[in-house]
Amino acid sequence: MSIKSILAKLFAKRVYKSVQKWANNPIETQNKIFKQLINKATNTQFGKDHNFKNIKSYNDFVRQVPIRDYEALRPYIDKVVLGEENILWSGKPLYFAKTSGTTSGAKYIPITKESMPSHVNAARNAILLYINETGNSKFVDGKMIFLQGSPILNEKNGVQIGRLSGIVAHYVPKYLQKNRMPSWETNCIDDWEAKVEAIVEETLLEDMTIISGIPSWVQMYFEKLQEKTGEKIGDVFKNFNLFIFGGVNYEPYRAKFENLIGRKVDSIELYPASEGFFAFQNSQKDKGMLLQLNSGMFYEFVKVADFFNENAKRITIAEVELNINYVMLISTNAGLWVYNIGDTVMFTSLKPYKIIVSGRIKHFISAFGEHVIGKEVEQALNRALLNTTTQINEFTVAPQINPDKGLPYHEWFIEFENEPKDIVTFARKIDESLQVQNSYYYDLIIGKVLRPLKISTVKKNGFQDYMKSIGKLGGQNKIPRLSNDRKIADVLNQLGLIK
Repeated sequence: MSIKSILAKLFAKRVYKSVQKWANNPIETQNKIFKQLINKATNTQFGKDHNFKNIKSYNDFVRQVPIRDYEALRPYIDKVVLGEENILWSGKPLYFAKTSGTTSGAKYIPITKESMPSHVNAARNAILLYINETGNSKFVDGKMIFLQGSPILNEKNGVQIGRLSGIVAHYVPKYLQKNRMPSWETNCIDDWEAKVEAIVEETLLEDMTIISGIPSWVQMYFEKLQEKTGEKIGDVFKNFNLFIFGGVNYEPYRAKFENLIGRKVDSIELYPASEGFFAFQNSQKDKGMLLQLNSGMFYEFVKVADFFNENAKRITIAEVELNINYVMLISTNAGLWVYNIGDTVMFTSLKPYKIIVSGRIKHFISAFGEHVIGKEVEQALNRALLNTTTQINEFTVAPQINPDKGLPYHEWFIEFENEPKDIVTFARKIDESLQVQNSYYYDLIIGKVLRPLKISTVKKNGFQDYMKSIGKLGGQNKIPRLSNDRKIADVLNQLGLIK
């Protein structure tokens, strides 16, 4: 065992103990964060506008600070972007993480000197807790690849702007610099397809031990490696044993990945976003992710079922329950206040507090009142895939409200790697699982308001072609699992990507 591997184990034990301290004192930790945030922002414009100096309790906070999304917070963010100081947080931010908004155009999410460490430390801690639990630290001697956006940053009114993954690339610890891939030059390539080709060439003969990225884009990298070598990824990289991912549920990709790799590998799920690094999988024994309660973020939750009701009740972690879908709201040391990030989560454990991402509050189908969410369609698909040789590359679901004939239905657009032997039976299994999970959907099917779902098969690489057509190939971009309209469906049809 190398010195580096031994030191990694010692460091992992120390970090584990540190994490346990706040994880075992969750309410106290969040109360402390709450007070720190209010005190620090009292003299900002936002703090003055919302009377922070008189906030003495959480109930005061609820009364004085409403829920906002990006558009509602934008009047303040626009001032920050223009270079004004002490607007949402003291001083000026270090960075703006630029993201693509659906209704807002480009979104500029502030990252401050106080919030930056959480983006870096959480990913590091996820690996260290894996080492502490499994004892596996040999991979620290090999090469590690992180498929991410370009680290090239621009500047606007004294603040640097870039993609979150590109910003974080500037904070890779020195002890990882020699192990990290791809090279800086390759990482700066803007064109995603050219970038993946360059990464293949750079990594082909390296001892890759960790590979990280959004599953759909890692899959593209694996497929190009396989085209180049004719070998399984596990044979190309014999010591590759840890896959780190975030952004989407890995389960629909798992069978495909294991086939590409040629064997099973351990995986760690992360929950990063431009607004903060919220959670990571801290154990291989379950798939829940440890909510980061000590990272300068105060969390609130609203039940999904109540969210669109006026005066929907906001609660803290002290009141959350298991297995209920919540919209997650954050107040952060980057100056986001009761901010709706758009994700829905479900608690899988309260000791410690662990979550899974169940979907997006804006990504659902409720064209007929069924309110089908991402977790339900993913679980239905996974059940249909059980004990079959069927493999999928990507999928999305949209309502078909006005079919040429017959009742309306949900249309599933699936790109298969291996198609099912009987696609009608496969569709029926998905539909039956969805009916079991969602009583509204069940009632609509039984009541002959909807007919069972239909599968439309997408051509090989069709979703990549779709993303390329809208200028979102690669990086942190991903296909929405659900749409309440047919915008994606229409483009897929217009481009001739349906078989």
